This record gives sequence, structure tokens and C-alpha cells, in this order.
Amino acid sequence: MTAMPKPLLKWAGGKRQLLPNLMSKFELDGRRYIEPMIGGGALFFELAPQKSLIADVNPELIGFYRAVVQNLDAVLAQYAAWPFDENTFYDLRSMQFANLDPITAAARLLYLNRTCFNGLYRVNRQGNFNVPWGRYKKKFAPDRDQFEAARLILARAQIELDDFRHVLKQEARDGDVIFLDPPYVPISQHSDFKRYTKLQFQDNDHLEMANLVRCLSEKGCEIFVTNSNHPLVHDLYCGYHIDVVATRRNVNSHATGRTGEDVIIHVPPAS
Repeated sequence: MTAMPKPLLKWAGGKRQLLPNLMSKFELDGRRYIEPMIGGGALFFELAPQKSLIADVNPELIGFYRAVVQNLDAVLAQYAAWPFDENTFYDLRSMQFANLDPITAAARLLYLNRTCFNGLYRVNRQGNFNVPWGRYKKKFAPDRDQFEAARLILARAQIELDDFRHVLKQEARDGDVIFLDPPYVPISQHSDFKRYTKLQFQDNDHLEMANLVRCLSEKGCEIFVTNSNHPLVHDLYCGYHIDVVATRRNVNSHATGRTGEDVIIHVPPAS
């Protein structure tokens, strides 16, 4: 029996909870799928598109996906070679990504991601990973078949290290189906999904994204956008269909912040 592909990394703000809602809306019908803020790629792996373009501004993440495609066995072997303990975690965390070869960098990200607190990816202003040890009882054991299934989907994708704006302006064309999952507009003072890279995602970025979505619709693309159920989001996408979906925020350390509402915005092609 062929293993079903699953996300290879845990990712704060990932779309696993929303998959039933999203999958009911997506019909690729052979069209190219574009996700320029790929993150953990839950929807990407679930859809398993034949034609796709995925991108992100996070060099560690894109390097990981490329290394999985090019040399999965070496990545898993290096990951397995590191012992599971707190000292190893902090030794790996202290390494500079820019100084590592692609295999070591990919294995390091897998180790940190599966060993740190809640699988949260967060960096400081210098761009260094700064999430603490997660105190898990045992080391994550990758399922080789599931990793291979995910590798096959990644292998047929175009994988780019780039900002969503440049990717969409340069690559998107009539007929593409685009999924945008930006860092959410924060609902409360405890919400913080913006420290994904050392460059934060602000209100003006959301405004620029909404304007770009309208241009893509005029070009003949179909676009889906997820975000928090915030008045700003409703204002930005006024006139389009918006579904509100109850979700759980497992990464939030405050009990009152562990429930929330996401929105799924559907922007059909204008032509």
C-alpha cells in the first residue's frame, strides 16, 4: 500500500485543521497550483498537484524541501545520527545556517522543528532560530515511506526562494489556482505569528496582498486566501465570498487564546 503524503514539518499556523474546508473548495482540474508562502504545505501535500509552483522567503525551509528532493536518504541519515537530548538541541540551534552544507542544514531543521516547543518556527531580529527545547519524551522517528511520498510530490514542483509578490507578479498566469496563507492579522496582544523570518508581516503587507489578489483575478487566476476573522481582513476582501471557520490555536500559551476563527476567502477569476 502506497503511503499517503503528509507535511514533513510541524508548522505554527499550519492548515491541517482547515483541510476539510479547503479541500471541498479546490478543484484543480489539471490547472497549475501555486502556493508562494508554503510553510508546512499541508494543503499542497493533500492536493498532490501534478503541476505546481511553491515558494517561500525562508531560506532554511526552501533548502529543506530541495534537499529532501535531491538526497532524502542523506538528510534522514544525518538526522538519525544526532542523539536526542537537550544539549544536542542547543548545540544545533547555535549553528549558523549560512555555514552549513545543504544536507546538514536540512537535517538540522528537521531536528529543531520536531524537538523544539510546539514545533514553532521563530527567529530573532538577527534571523537566528530561538525557540526553546520542547521536553518531548522520545525522538521523532520519520516514516520513510511517508517522506518518500512527499518527496515525489515535491520533485514535480517548481521550488523557489522568493517573496510572494515577486513570484506572483512574475509567474502567475491565466488559469492558475493560487493559495495564499500569510501570517495572520493578530486578534489579540498574545497573537504572534509574524516572527517567521526576521522581516515581519505588517498591515501594509496585507493591503498589498489584497491589491495583488485583485490583479491576479483580472488576469484569470482563481485565488483562495486564509487569515484570522478580523475586521481588517473583511475590509480588504469586501465583495468576495468569506467563510468563517472555528479553529483551535494549540501554539498559544494562554488558555483564552486557544480558540479562534479563521476565514477562507474565495476570489474567482474576473474573466
